[in-house]
Amino acid sequence: MIGWLEFAAIVSGRGTKAIAACAFVALIVAAGLVSNVWPPENRLAAQDTKTNPNTSVTALGYGAESGGRPVASRMYADGDGVARDDVRDDAAGGDPMVEWKLGRMYADGDGVARDDVRAFEYFSRIANAHANDSPSAPQAQIVANAFVALGRYYLNGIPNSKIKPDTERAREMFSYAASYFGSADAQYDLAGLYLKTPDASREDFRYGARWLGLAAHKGQHQAQALLGQMLFNGDRLPPQRARGLMWLTLARDSATADETWIKESYDRAIAKASEDDRAQALQMLKNWVQGKKN
Repeated sequence: MIGWLEFAAIVSGRGTKAIAACAFVALIVAAGLVSNVWPPENRLAAQDTKTNPNTSVTALGYGAESGGRPVASRMYADGDGVARDDVRDDAAGGDPMVEWKLGRMYADGDGVARDDVRAFEYFSRIANAHANDSPSAPQAQIVANAFVALGRYYLNGIPNSKIKPDTERAREMFSYAASYFGSADAQYDLAGLYLKTPDASREDFRYGARWLGLAAHKGQHQAQALLGQMLFNGDRLPPQRARGLMWLTLARDSATADETWIKESYDRAIAKASEDDRAQALQMLKNWVQGKKN
């Protein structure tokens, strides 16, 4: 377990997402009115760039394709819900938005038969063609999302295809999107690789905690939930029950209906929290919101 001062140096920072009113209600009901002032979060630490990944995704033969034909202006033909062949082919012209939408269509089976290999191809085209785009470019978020999608495919593999599980390849994809594009989703996924390794070293845990803290402060609710769990329970971190409850409250407010683990984690924490824990967590939430207004 690392010390609190060491941990604070790793993950200190201010968030970028305000909490909705219902998160306040949950703690106000539990804690009541409080007057104690809790120190606001420190400013976000500089991002870590431990790895220097190879951003090419052409090793399996799924490289970017060139083409000068016009980019399709719509994804579906006459509202029938099925992508036309010419629309799919035009995506090879290089428009990352069209390629991203087509990739998601195949990944989700939205209007087409699900085909993860085709989705992988489209995401690969985006990554190969736009890896060096400016992080402030209009398409930067799409490019980062493509790297995250590729990382998840490499992490789990695609059955009956050339894409086999490759943790190190996944780490490269996540690391690039996390460090170059500042993607909170990539930071969360990268943190998971470091933190969930059975024989993780102290250094690995430091990197994992750092990435987790960065993602949480950016408003990535899964990262907030995991960080909250670890802090509240003292899981390889010095126990910080009030701060853990704060993160769990933020995460609970943003969780989707199928993310029951987040709600369950919050419910367990709020049941165990003392009145002081709840009061301090409420004040931290107030400071969080106030920080968004400044």
